[in-house]
Parts: sequence; C-alpha cells; structure tokens
Amino acid sequence: MTPVDRRILALALPALGALAVEPVYVLVDTAIVGRLGTEQLAGLAIAATVLSFIFAGANFLTYGTTERVARRLGAGQHAEAANVGVQAMWLSLMFGIPAAPLLYFAASWVTGVFGSSGAVHDHAETYLSISAIGVPFFLVTLAAQGVLRGASNYVTPLWVLLGANIANLVIELVLVFGLDMGVAGSAWSTVIAQIGAAVAFMWILRPRLVAASIRRPDREGIAPLMTAGKHLLLRVGSMLAVFGGATAIAARIDQPTLAAHQIVMSLFFFLALTLDALAVPAQTIVAEELGRDDVHTAAHVARRAVRLSLITGLVLCLLMASLAPVLPHVFSDDAAVVSRAMGGLWWLAVMLVPGAIAFAHDGILIGAGDYRFLGRAALGYLVAVTPIAAATLLAPSLGIAGIWGGLLIWMTIRAVVNHHRTSIVLRWQG
Repeated sequence: MTPVDRRILALALPALGALAVEPVYVLVDTAIVGRLGTEQLAGLAIAATVLSFIFAGANFLTYGTTERVARRLGAGQHAEAANVGVQAMWLSLMFGIPAAPLLYFAASWVTGVFGSSGAVHDHAETYLSISAIGVPFFLVTLAAQGVLRGASNYVTPLWVLLGANIANLVIELVLVFGLDMGVAGSAWSTVIAQIGAAVAFMWILRPRLVAASIRRPDREGIAPLMTAGKHLLLRVGSMLAVFGGATAIAARIDQPTLAAHQIVMSLFFFLALTLDALAVPAQTIVAEELGRDDVHTAAHVARRAVRLSLITGLVLCLLMASLAPVLPHVFSDDAAVVSRAMGGLWWLAVMLVPGAIAFAHDGILIGAGDYRFLGRAALGYLVAVTPIAAATLLAPSLGIAGIWGGLLIWMTIRAVVNHHRTSIVLRWQG
C-alpha cells in the first residue's frame, strides 16, 4: 500500500462515518413516528421527501467549498482559503433564511402536490412547517463541512454529526412519548439538533476563519460558489430524475415489482455510502495538489483513488451476488417480491463495478473544479437512458430486469465518460 493509498483511506474512514451518520436523522424519526401510527408515518414520508430534495440541491455548499478551500491551502494561500469559508457561510444564510419562511407558508401546498390528504396531509404539513425552521442551520452545517473537508479535517464533522444525532434521539423520545407531542415533537427534536450542530460548527470554524481578509458578503467571492451550485444542482436534479423515473416505472408495472425495486434501491443507497467515502477524499487531495500546481501528483492520486474504489466495488459485487438469494427474505415474505428482488440484486451487484469507477471520477472532477461538465454530463446520461425507460414502460414484461438493466447502462456510461474526462482535465491542468 502506497502513502497515497494510506492518506485516502485515512480520510475515507471518517468520511464514511459522517456519510452514514447523516441519514440517521430520518431513520430515527421513521422508527419513532412509526410507533405513532400509519397515518403519521405516511405524513413523515412525504415531508422527508420534500426536505431531501432541498438538502440534495444544497450539497454544492459542501462540494464547492471543499474544492476551493483545498486548492488555496495547497497553494499556501491561507487568508484566501479563510475568505472562501466566510463567503460559503454567508451564502448558506442567503439561501437558508429566505427558504425557511417560504417552505413554512408553502408546506400545505407542497405536501398536497405529493398527493397527501386528510390526516396524512395534516401530519406532513405539521412536520414540514416546523422543519422549515431548521433549514438555514442545516445549510450552515453543509458549508462548514466543506471548509473542514477542504482542510483535510474529516474527523471533526463526524463527531459533531454523531453528537447531533444522539441529541436528536434523546430529545425526540422525550418530546414524542414523554410530552405526547406526536409528529410535532419529532420535527422539533430534529430542528433543535440541527441548531446545535450549526452552533458547534460555527464555534469550531472561528479560529480557521479569523485569517479572512474579507468578512462581509463579497460578490466576487460568492460568484464562483454560485456557479458551482448551478452546475451541481443540474447534476443532482438529473440523477434524482433517473432514480425517480425508475421508481415511477416500477409503480406502473405491478406492486411486487415496486416493492422489490424499493428493496434493491435501499441497498444501493446504503452501499453507495462506501463508494462515496472513497470519492470524497479524492476531492480534497486532488484540489490541494492542483493548488500546488503539482498535476503529476494529482494524476497519481486520481489513479490510486480509482484503483481503491474499483477494488472496493469488486468486493461489494461479490458480496451482493452471494447474498442476493438471502437478503430479500429479510425484507419480505411475499414470494413474488422475493423473486423479483433477487433478480434486481444480481443486476445491482454488477452495477457496483462501473459504479465504483463513476463515483471515484466524480470526486476527482469535483476536486478539479470541473462543475460545468458534471452538470451537463449528468443531463446527457439522463437523456441517454430515456429510450430504455420508454421500452420498459411499453414492455412491462421486462420487469425489474428492464429497470435495473437500464440503471446498469446508465452507470456504465457515467464510468466510461467520466474516466475519459478525467484524463483530459488533468492533461489540461498541466
């Protein structure tokens, strides 16, 4: 194992922990609200879906900040790196503060768009309107994580997020069951935890941002983050459209196929955390080396990151293929669902190999600041697999094989094109 491998893995382990901790908010809320009743859980599902779109769209605050901070630290420009951090924090507030009242007043309409009615609508509106208060604070945590990642500090975000999740669990149990606040108690506990995490991050960042020469909002400093956000939002939107479209197709085939698809999709998102954990350090290290104008080392880091990710993908592929006959039984007793899920998991196992390559190159290209390509390419990948989606709709007999076969093609295209793009970008940087 080379020193570069060791550095990537040293960053990947806390990155994996932080990535795994973040979805725990929803898991805790789901487990507790599920005890209240089916209507409450259905309301939470709708509200959580709306919030996931908002938070996924705001991820550019982390990715764009990571690349810009790391590149400046690599160049020894500590004041400029602090300036990026300050502007990222301002930008999170500029987006978050207006978003909170907007989401609060639109909560009823938005939940209605998702088809809620009656008691389910009331619970969804309650959760979403309260959760709106936490949006600015959550965006602050995204920007703060970008600053710390840019400085190769992945451990601190892990501990802050872990502490916030433990606090959320304790407070939620008290509010929901102790004070009998129901869905509202669940929402308030998450908001309180988000506020606590934001305050902790801001306190931790104070020494890092004190070197900033620009303390107020600066148009020139914010503009690059806005540009990155525009392209990364297109990327996220296109990817959500692919997964949302796959779910919509499954729903139009039959209920067993939809249930099986949900099983496979849940496992994919879980396994994707492992691959993402290797891609995230590549963002930091590649940006840092490019900041030093050391393209040779950046290219070497890129190759090692892809190699480690591919090895991980192959291991996960073999593991998933061997467990495919067993795992569906954990989620369902319906023979039709189990059969379809088994087939879907074999497709997923194969998809993890090109997925490992695609994820690694995503991290490398973000580290290189190639946001425009990532946004446009994601839209192109969506267009490329649209005919496969149409064919599956016209021939429902293709079933889950048509859905996950299409996703395999989508991921393979991503892997091939991203690999080619990385070689071009690093040559151009040189």
